[in-house]
Amino acid sequence: AHSIANEGRDALAPSAVFSRFTKEMPKEMTKDEMKEIISKWAEAALRAKKAGFDIVEISASAGYLICQFLSPRTNLRTDEYGGSWENRTRFPLEVIAAIRKAVGDDFPICIRIAGNDFVPGSNTNIEAVMFAKLMEHAGADMINVTGGWHETVIPQLTGDLPRGGFTYLAAAIKDAVSIPVAASNRINDPAVAEKVLAVGEADLVSIGRPLISDPDWPMKAENGEANTIRRCVACNQGCLAKTFFAQPVECLVNGFAGREYEIKERKTNEPKKILVLGAGVAGCEFAIQAAQIGHDVTIWEKSDHIGGQVLLASAIHSKNEFCNIVSYYSAMLEKLNINLTLNKDASLEGIKSAGFDIIVTALGNTPKAVNIPGNSSIPVYTANDIFSGKVIAGKNVVLIGGGAVGCECADYLAYEAALSPEEVYFMLSQHSEDTEKVLGMIDKTRRNIAIVDMVKIGTGFEPGTAWPLMKELNRFGVKQYPFAKILGVTDNSIEIEAVEQKTREQKARERETGISEPDKLIKVSIPCDTIIISAGATPNSELYEALKSDGFNVFNIGDSSQLGKISDAVSQAIELAGKLQ
Repeated sequence: AHSIANEGRDALAPSAVFSRFTKEMPKEMTKDEMKEIISKWAEAALRAKKAGFDIVEISASAGYLICQFLSPRTNLRTDEYGGSWENRTRFPLEVIAAIRKAVGDDFPICIRIAGNDFVPGSNTNIEAVMFAKLMEHAGADMINVTGGWHETVIPQLTGDLPRGGFTYLAAAIKDAVSIPVAASNRINDPAVAEKVLAVGEADLVSIGRPLISDPDWPMKAENGEANTIRRCVACNQGCLAKTFFAQPVECLVNGFAGREYEIKERKTNEPKKILVLGAGVAGCEFAIQAAQIGHDVTIWEKSDHIGGQVLLASAIHSKNEFCNIVSYYSAMLEKLNINLTLNKDASLEGIKSAGFDIIVTALGNTPKAVNIPGNSSIPVYTANDIFSGKVIAGKNVVLIGGGAVGCECADYLAYEAALSPEEVYFMLSQHSEDTEKVLGMIDKTRRNIAIVDMVKIGTGFEPGTAWPLMKELNRFGVKQYPFAKILGVTDNSIEIEAVEQKTREQKARERETGISEPDKLIKVSIPCDTIIISAGATPNSELYEALKSDGFNVFNIGDSSQLGKISDAVSQAIELAGKLQ
C-alpha cells in the first residue's frame, strides 16, 4: 500500500521491513490491528455475498499482507505470529476462519496464492504446496495459483514470460490437494487454456487482462470464433502502466476499454463510400469500426501485407504476441467483407477517379536519417531494416538512438546471436552438454553491441514496462553510452565522447550522502562493422495535404497525422468512425 494512496498513512505489515516495491517503510502491526484487519476481511466477504456474488477470493499472493506473514524475509516477529512455519501461517488461518464464519458453510471461498515468491530468501513452490494443503484443511473451496511477488525481478506479466509460463506451479499444487485449482498468468489463447485442462495442470484457468482486451473472449472461444478474439499482447502499457498514476485502466488493442460508457454502438442512417489508404493499425481499426457502423469501406495498401509496423515490433522475442493484432485485423476484415487491395500504391489521380465520399489516410511514418560525421565505409541501416529481416547485422554493432525502439533493436540483435530456446532445450533434454555449461552459455551473445545517444538511454517506455528489457541488455553485456557525442567514424570504429557511467558503489554513496559526484567525460573508440539508426520518425502526411488542398473530404489518422503509440492509433480510429455516423 502506497501512503500517497492511503491518506498519508503508513502501510501495515507483519514487521517493519522496507518495501522495494513502494520504496517505503511499513508499520509493524499490533495484535489489535491484526484483529481489526481480520474482522474487516470477514465484513468484506459478507458484503460480497449479500451483493449477489457467487464466490469470494482471498488475496494471498503478489507479496501482499498474507504473503508477508508467510515469508521469513518479511516476517521478523518474535511472538506467536512469527518464526516457525506454524506461527507464520497463523494469521492466514485466522483470516479464512473469520471469513468462513461470516459467510457460512455453503458459500465458496477461494484463495489466490503465490506459486513461488521468486524472491531470494522467501517461499518457493515447496512452501506453496504446503500452504495450499493447509488452506484446504482450513476450509478453502478452491486455490488460484499465480506467479510471484511484485518485488521479484522475474517477469510476471510481460511477453518475456511464455504463454502459460506459470502453469507448472499450479500443477504441483493440483497434485497435492483435492479441491479445484486454477492456473493463472499469460493465458491469452483458448488453445493454451484447453491444454492446461486437458493435461491436468489445473481444473480451471484464471484470466484477467485478456478480458480487458476482449470481454467476449470466453463467448468467442465457446462459439469457435477464436480467430476474432482481440488478444492481449502482454504489453502492460494500458493496464499496469496506468496504475502508477492512479489512472483508469485502458488497453493497447481495445480502445473501448475504460470508455464503454462514453462510446455507444450505433448504426448510420447515411452509409458512405469510404477509402482507407494504409492497412496498418490505424487504417485497419478505422475500417472495422466504420464497417460495423454500416459504411462501405475499401482499403488500399501499398505493400503485400496488412499490419504496418506492428509486424516489425512482433519480431522482438518479448513482443511476439503483437502478431496477434495483425491476425485479429485479418479475421475481422474478412468477416466484415471489407474490400482489401494489396500492392496498391495510391496516386492523386487514381483516387480522384475512384468516386469515394470520404478518404482516410493512415500512411504511417518514415524513419529519420542521422548525419554521421566522416566518410566511413561502414554500412548504415535503420532498426526497421533489422526487424524486417532485410539485412543481417555484423558482429560489432553500434546503435545510434537509445529510445524504446533502439533498446529493443539491441535486444533483438543480442538475442539473435545467442543460444535459441530450442538449442537450450535440445542440449538439456539430450544431455549433450553439462547443465552448468549450458547455463553459462545462456547469458552470452556473439555480438558486441553498443547504444549511443545524446540523452538518457531507455526513455520512451510506459512505467513498469522497461525493466525486463533493460535487464536483458545487461545480461547480454550491451554497452550503453548516454549523453554522448559522435566525434568521427573510421572504416572500423566509431569515436565518441561520453559521460562515464557511475558504479553501483558511487550511486549508493550518492544516495546515502545526498551529494552528486561530478560527471566525467571520456573518449571511447567503439569497434564497429554495422551502424543502425533509431532516431525517431516523421509522419507521411504529403498525400493527405495534397488531397486536402484538392478539396477532398479527407481525414488523417495514426502516425501519418502525429507520431504516437498503437493505443493512440486505435483511439483515433474509433473516434473518427464515431464522428462519421
